[in-house]
Amino acid sequence: MGLKKYLNPEHSLPGAISNWHAIPEPELIKILETTENGLDQNIASERLKKFGHNSFKQNVHIRGLLLFLKQFKSPLILILISAAGISLFLEQWQDSIIILAVVVSSAVIGYRQEFNAQKAIEKLKARIVLRSKVLRNGNPHEIPASDIVPGDIVLLSAGSMVPADGRILSSKDLYVNESALTGESFPTEKQTGILEPGIQVTQMSNALFAGTSVRSGVAKILITKTGRETSFGQIAQKLVFRRPETAFEQGVKHFGFLLTRITFVLVIIVFMTNVFVERTTIESLLFAVALAVGIAPELLPAIIAVTLSKGAQRMSEKGVIVRHLNAIENLGSMDVLCSDKTGTLTEDVIRLEKATGCDGKENKSVLNLAFLNAHFETGLNNPLDTAIIERAKLDQLEYRSIIKLDEIPYDFIRKRVTIVTDSGQNIHLITKGAFTQVLEMCDFAKLGDDIVPVSSHIRKELKHRFKNWGNKGYRVLAVADHMFVKAENRYPETYSKENEHGFTFRGFLIFSDTPKLNVNKTLKTLHEFGTEIKILTGGNRFVSRHLAKTLGLKSRIVLTGEDIEKMSDEALYKQVNEISVFAELDPNQKGRIIRALRKNDLTVGYIGDGINDVNAMWEADISLSVDSAVDVAKAAADMVLLEKDLSVLNSGIEEGRRTFANTLKYIFTTSSANFGNMISMAIASAFLGFLPLLPKQILLNNFLSDLPALAIATDHVDRETLKSPQKWNVHFIRNFMVFFGLISTLFDLLTFAILLFIFQAGPDLFRTSWFLVSLLTEIGIIFVVRTRGSAFKSRPSQWLLYTSALTIILTIILIYLPLYELTGFVPIGGFIFFTLILISMSYLFVTEWLKGWFFMRMG
Repeated sequence: MGLKKYLNPEHSLPGAISNWHAIPEPELIKILETTENGLDQNIASERLKKFGHNSFKQNVHIRGLLLFLKQFKSPLILILISAAGISLFLEQWQDSIIILAVVVSSAVIGYRQEFNAQKAIEKLKARIVLRSKVLRNGNPHEIPASDIVPGDIVLLSAGSMVPADGRILSSKDLYVNESALTGESFPTEKQTGILEPGIQVTQMSNALFAGTSVRSGVAKILITKTGRETSFGQIAQKLVFRRPETAFEQGVKHFGFLLTRITFVLVIIVFMTNVFVERTTIESLLFAVALAVGIAPELLPAIIAVTLSKGAQRMSEKGVIVRHLNAIENLGSMDVLCSDKTGTLTEDVIRLEKATGCDGKENKSVLNLAFLNAHFETGLNNPLDTAIIERAKLDQLEYRSIIKLDEIPYDFIRKRVTIVTDSGQNIHLITKGAFTQVLEMCDFAKLGDDIVPVSSHIRKELKHRFKNWGNKGYRVLAVADHMFVKAENRYPETYSKENEHGFTFRGFLIFSDTPKLNVNKTLKTLHEFGTEIKILTGGNRFVSRHLAKTLGLKSRIVLTGEDIEKMSDEALYKQVNEISVFAELDPNQKGRIIRALRKNDLTVGYIGDGINDVNAMWEADISLSVDSAVDVAKAAADMVLLEKDLSVLNSGIEEGRRTFANTLKYIFTTSSANFGNMISMAIASAFLGFLPLLPKQILLNNFLSDLPALAIATDHVDRETLKSPQKWNVHFIRNFMVFFGLISTLFDLLTFAILLFIFQAGPDLFRTSWFLVSLLTEIGIIFVVRTRGSAFKSRPSQWLLYTSALTIILTIILIYLPLYELTGFVPIGGFIFFTLILISMSYLFVTEWLKGWFFMRMG
């Protein structure tokens, strides 16, 4: 049997290995036909062709089919199709076919709009590629995570997303966030080893899984399963993972509930009334359901998708890639933007100005210690190490005779990293990190050539220097070390954070990172948009206060992580609005601040690029990151900035508000003229000896009036609308629907009276005339409600004008074509036609006049 005992005969790789957590590592490497130095590049390419990309996505054809079927999920549409089917069975051929044709045509339009929007977004998202470091031919390479195959050796560090399921070959102080897989929020410790067969995924301490992320430490893993064969991929096939609903999604849902209640009542009343006046059951049902479909904004999902995708494409042109479409509206409604200072408010060109001893004078030995620490560190890439190495190159420092033995990786509790080196004669532990956390592990300090105990006086002096540099805007790290003489044979065999004590404080590293040139102008524009900036940083309070003062932010009080730890959630909730600068925070405290801001009914954004920002990003209404961020931060982001420049957010906020406003235009249109027209027909059907419109005519009217609505995504938005955050208000929409719906109904009833009592119109002429008036008013009302100002001064987009004009021309042509058997329309005389135009124009002028009063009183 040999290695075959581990293979599942029903499958080929990558799902072929069972109990791979229980197989000795050398045997697992043989089974996967790889080596500890990774795959040969040619073999990796062949496996990629064989097993496909490392992705959870559904086949594009399956997704397209599901999207098309989604167009028919409305109960009203299903009832309408069923009723048309019954009518077909009763040999009412023409009406049934027209009804079904209109329903299918609406579905096709909705499908094409949504499908094209999805394709456009997929193209944009492809520009943000999550990458992984793999060994190929023995050398490390960064490749797209989607190109990883079974047998790859992947190198992970803090902030890395785990790209696929794999077995740990080596690790150090490895803690992993598995909440995406297990729901457990606390990091899980992982290490090498062999476990018992048949255990649960949550018990596999020697394995890492796709969808999880490295919280701290380093690891080398052997990939066993990719894509939909992974544990996360198996779950993804059964479940649809959704982020919490955005404020916009909640608003759409509440609006849907409002319409559902109205529609349900309307269908019951109209159906019962028509049955009562002795119309056939099937005719009454078709009429009632067709009216309900006329009220329902069935193209709303397509309108939203098109509007959002257009917004996303415009934002991409300005350097912002949208990963989650619905976040665009949240960006537009954002009241507060929280940011770490590095790279977004500052230039992110960090320079090591000097390395000093405890006395504040430049000290080359401190620079040398920092260089060794930065050079050998593997756990967390950061610009401070880059600055140290660049400075060391200028000073021609070297490390030839020194060997790295071990590393105690950085984490956000200790806020320091320790490197263990062997110089031949000595074992040397070198630590650099945040001043307070380094000082607390030191019992001694080096003053000149002497090593002395850290007295209260020395501690006070060191803190004084640290504070002074911070108040000048410099970022300060501390350096410490501990030496073991190998000949004395007293050094530990293994190293961990328990060894970080009894060190000698050696000195300081002084870094500069100046504010961006135009950031003050950017912050001023954000303020004009109604968006306030708050700084949430792990950096020290003195640097943060200096930066806030430079940027003109209110910073009378700086709230630190230590202060927040002592506060209750209620106390933080009451104070958080008044504070602009929060410093010395750990990741959980950032999350607490975001929650407190949201509890104040604020829409909160957070921009971050490090693993310490992920908690806050998940808590925020809208999360942003940058293309150079760690994988886990990019994966958590709703939007990714291609450059670390806040100025593009001004355009993004404006785009979000434009998108929100255009979506509301469609809702206002359908909830005013449409609502009024359908109520009018419901009233008329109870008193007329015939139906005011046939079901097929109602659906055709609804179909034609929706064509211009598709162009709303391209419409212009008034500058006044863009100046303040936009919020959903279902109460306001309900008032809008009732007020403008009643105006529409009054004019409808006036039209009915003129047609019946002046022109003595019969059923066919009445229906044709009313069809024309209904369509003209539904298209015309778009131009009235698209602006809160004067409709004559606000310029609509060309597409909206063209599609509206073409739809009106098409309608008139349809009326005068000899298609009575299909449509039930008859030609309208010139005087009646002129009268109908006059009624429609009067309705639009009156609505425009009353609109000002409504917005003054209600808006």
